[in-house]
Amino acid sequence: MDKDIATPKRTKEILNQYGFSFKKSLGQNFLIDPNILIKIVRAANLSEKSGVIEIGPGIGALTEQLAKVAERVLAYEIDQRLIPILAETLSPYPHVKIMHQDVLKTDVKNEIDEFFEEGQDLAVVANLPYYVTTPILMKLLEDKVPVRVIVVMLQKEVAERIAAKPGSKAYGSLSIAAQYYAEAETIFTVPKTVFVPQPNVDSAILRLTKRSSPPVDVKNESFFFEIVQASFVQRRKTLLNNLAKFFEESFLKSQVADMLSKMDIDPKRRAESLSINEFAQICNRFYGDKR
Repeated sequence: MDKDIATPKRTKEILNQYGFSFKKSLGQNFLIDPNILIKIVRAANLSEKSGVIEIGPGIGALTEQLAKVAERVLAYEIDQRLIPILAETLSPYPHVKIMHQDVLKTDVKNEIDEFFEEGQDLAVVANLPYYVTTPILMKLLEDKVPVRVIVVMLQKEVAERIAAKPGSKAYGSLSIAAQYYAEAETIFTVPKTVFVPQPNVDSAILRLTKRSSPPVDVKNESFFFEIVQASFVQRRKTLLNNLAKFFEESFLKSQVADMLSKMDIDPKRRAESLSINEFAQICNRFYGDKR
């Protein structure tokens, strides 16, 4: 029998043994290439003292590779049918704890306090289900979950959007939201051929290195994100048109144009050309005056 869970042969054996069928609604695609899993684990720069949080362990292919390196692994699995499979496949690793929970409805910080040591080096490493990638990442970032790094596999297009720089087509409100909390980079792409069942799209590994503090000072975080979202509501429209709509109850369009010009920001620019610093400037200028 193959040792690694993530070989085509062993994966097939496990699925047949338990009569497991994939649920499309849960976005289940299992990796069947141990080399890619090892590269994902390496991207998190773990030590034997590290603790890892995994989301969506499936049959334990990535979990197994994490357990070989890290001191402790806490994995969240939403699908009840996978719990007995994980209990068997991960039985050689007593330092792995499987939680049958939806991570989006969980107080992850509380679980961290209970399971990991205080001040332990922590990372999130996961092959995320495509349909909930963004909500999960934003929850981890917005809740300020105390991890050093987040290394996730997700749809290539979404990874590119998160890591995008100003001036690119992929750059948008998601790029700014993620980069406010972390430095984002795509590490490598993963072909659809190494999954069972095969997804319709290629994947990528994204690394988010948490910042100790945001790259900009804003007077109000939620207002900052509102400004960013409003600026991208209609991508093809100018910054002025989008912001004039957002501020229609507070300012005349001419006032918005005047305030932008005074900041040396051309009102005719499109949101995708603005840096995070420029969005912070706009937030801080308009915050006190918004009624």
